[in-house]
Amino acid sequence: LSAGVCCCCAALRPRYKRLVDNIFPEDPKDGLVKADMEKLTFYAVSAPEKLDRIGAYLAERLSRDVVRHRYGYVLIAMEALDQLLMACHSQSIKPFVESFLHMVAKLLESGEPKLQVLGTNSFVKFANIEEDTPSYHRRYDFFVSRFSAMCHSRDPDPEIQNEIRIAGIRGIQGVVRKTVNDELRATIWEPQHMDKIVPSLLYNMQKIEDVDSRIGPLSSPTAGVKEENPSALAENCFRELLGRATYGNMNNAVRPVFAHLDHHRLWDPNEFAVSCFKIIMYSIQAQYSHHVIQEILRHLDDRKRDSPRVRAGIVQVLLEAVAIAAKGSIGPTVLEVFNTLLKHLRTSVDFELGDRRSSTESVTLSTSSKESDERIVQNAIIQTIGFFGSNLPDYQRSEIMMFIMSKVPVLGTTSHSLDPSNLGDLGIRRIQIMLLRSLLMVTSGYKATTISNALPAPFLDPLLSPSLMEDSELRQLVLEILHNIIDRHDNRAKLRGIRIIPDVSDLKIKRDKISRQDVSFMKKHGQQLYRHIYLGCKEEDNVQKNFELLFTSLALTTIELANEEVVIDLIRLAIALQDVAIINEDNLPMFNRCGVMALVAAYLNFLSQMIAVPAFCQHVSKVIETRSVEAAYFLPETIFKDKCNLPKSLEKEEKDLFFLTNKIAESLGGSGYNVERLSVPYVPQVTDEDRLSRRKSIVDTVSLQVDILSGTGAEDKVDNTEEITFEALKKAIDNNGLEEQEKEKRRLVIEKFQKAPFEEIAAQCETKANLLHDRLAQILELTIRPPPSPSGTMTITAGHAHYHSVPVYEMKFPDLCVY
Repeated sequence: LSAGVCCCCAALRPRYKRLVDNIFPEDPKDGLVKADMEKLTFYAVSAPEKLDRIGAYLAERLSRDVVRHRYGYVLIAMEALDQLLMACHSQSIKPFVESFLHMVAKLLESGEPKLQVLGTNSFVKFANIEEDTPSYHRRYDFFVSRFSAMCHSRDPDPEIQNEIRIAGIRGIQGVVRKTVNDELRATIWEPQHMDKIVPSLLYNMQKIEDVDSRIGPLSSPTAGVKEENPSALAENCFRELLGRATYGNMNNAVRPVFAHLDHHRLWDPNEFAVSCFKIIMYSIQAQYSHHVIQEILRHLDDRKRDSPRVRAGIVQVLLEAVAIAAKGSIGPTVLEVFNTLLKHLRTSVDFELGDRRSSTESVTLSTSSKESDERIVQNAIIQTIGFFGSNLPDYQRSEIMMFIMSKVPVLGTTSHSLDPSNLGDLGIRRIQIMLLRSLLMVTSGYKATTISNALPAPFLDPLLSPSLMEDSELRQLVLEILHNIIDRHDNRAKLRGIRIIPDVSDLKIKRDKISRQDVSFMKKHGQQLYRHIYLGCKEEDNVQKNFELLFTSLALTTIELANEEVVIDLIRLAIALQDVAIINEDNLPMFNRCGVMALVAAYLNFLSQMIAVPAFCQHVSKVIETRSVEAAYFLPETIFKDKCNLPKSLEKEEKDLFFLTNKIAESLGGSGYNVERLSVPYVPQVTDEDRLSRRKSIVDTVSLQVDILSGTGAEDKVDNTEEITFEALKKAIDNNGLEEQEKEKRRLVIEKFQKAPFEEIAAQCETKANLLHDRLAQILELTIRPPPSPSGTMTITAGHAHYHSVPVYEMKFPDLCVY
């Protein structure tokens, strides 16, 4: 009877429960009853409104089996759930999904590793299902927390630990895929989720040994080995997460990386940090690269008080990120990168010098070690600046060159962002050297179409200002920067080292025809370059490298910027340098004097072969041969040896050892060169400050006119000064007395001022200014008498001529002032 009652009760139960019960065999080892499972699936598809009840009943049975440790039936229940999820896609599936997720959560909460793996596998299958409509109420906070905890499993059994970690990583990957495809995908990017997901992945990535797999772009784990490796699986999940990041949530995915690296002290050593950011830069979309760079800079600011090695590690990470980002879109962070790095460079120097000052009495090993660590920070910053700048487009690189140059501090002044007021001379020198080293790296490989674009006045003027400081290293850096900019055909390597080149054609120098822009540049700024080289040769602390760089500067200027006019100027410069060594007004040491002589010999030998004038080449070769026999210390191969016997004095009368202006002019004149200016000694161009401090006077202007219109001989100049009489002054005062001859003279004056180099005009005027001033003073003293009465008038007489008295304030010299 009882059996009949039981059968009746069973027959009265709802159909979905009977279908669910039938899929469970008596022995769980037999597995899911497939025939009954097909009936259950058909029923669920035919009556989707029953899905929520089917799900609730399956969840009830699964919870009971989990508590009773009947794991065989748990496996059957989850398999049935998976098949129902794959078969049913209707609006009514939403409640069923809730029951499914509830059952997965039950499995994940259990302490049995097999159940955790089973629940994870079911969730991954669910994550791959594309739902027709979004679920606005569903959240995955529990699953994020649970899967992240599984990623940190510390089970005593290594195999079980490995299995649980893999399940946790796959679960996180499933959550990411499910939420990204969902309309509510923004929830996964919230900081509370990213702070759990990202560190969990990084924790497993730390165990990886094969760093090569982390350098390249995104790759999918297809090999079975990678599937079983938590590190490789975590890396690919991390790549996938970053690849799905967008503009608004990029920072939320990157910031937990810094927290993880800080917490585990992975900046020193920073191999793992570098590999992490390589993954980030290769995985994200290229247009978002500047977000990562901004975050690194922000973190560098936050850790500015940390140890030098930590800061150096962050800077090196920035270098790697910049190296990848420079190939794509940098965005608006270019100046921000450089400005931040320059500030940290200033801070590092301040730390280094502060430690040095605090330990002046007792120098300890730790202090010296900290100073060396600060040097590591500084070198890392310089490398980052240089590498970043060298990978920028030319138009941006020009701006960065000017930006860095504007930050170079000068003694006695303050800089906008690098305030050197508290550093002292030593600190300023350190910053100058490091900024110039950075600028040297930025200009490396820079190919300017025209020199005027590469060396505009706002850049050239401050660049040359530290070139004459009393520091040979600073001058060397400035010369090397100029070489990077001027050398547009990669000829510098062929000119390395100062020497007498037997045959310049063997060097296979590459050059193009001088453009109009380059000719214009030399007319405007050529005198600045000449002055820099001239004064640079006169520094007492010059070493062999300084002379080598000066020789290269002259040679590159000849190759890239020299037309016939520039060639004459360079020869005048070389002869002036020879006179510096011979006359020695600056009391240079004998080594410097011989070094200058060797520099002039090496350069004129190079120049003569470049312009290929036989007579010029013959004169240069003859002087070099004579020196090799009688004064080998005037040649670079001898003077720059370690042990070289220097002469006690230089005999000025030994003209066979010197390059003579008259012979050079004679040789070049026969080849069509305009050699008139060779007779005018080279005089360095005065600076802007010198020009501003000079006041124009009538004496200056008259002397300029007389010099220009007169001949080159001294006797002619004296005769011209004698012709300045009162009658000439009277004609100049008379505005209506200008004749055609005076107009022609004025036209010649204007033309001369427009075309003649400044130093030529200055050289012609300097020697006669005093003579003309005295002569005019003598004339005026004879002709102007003091007023006879207090009426404020005076009488002008000249010889036997008398003029009416005129008020002093009415005397004007308008025509004279024109000159």
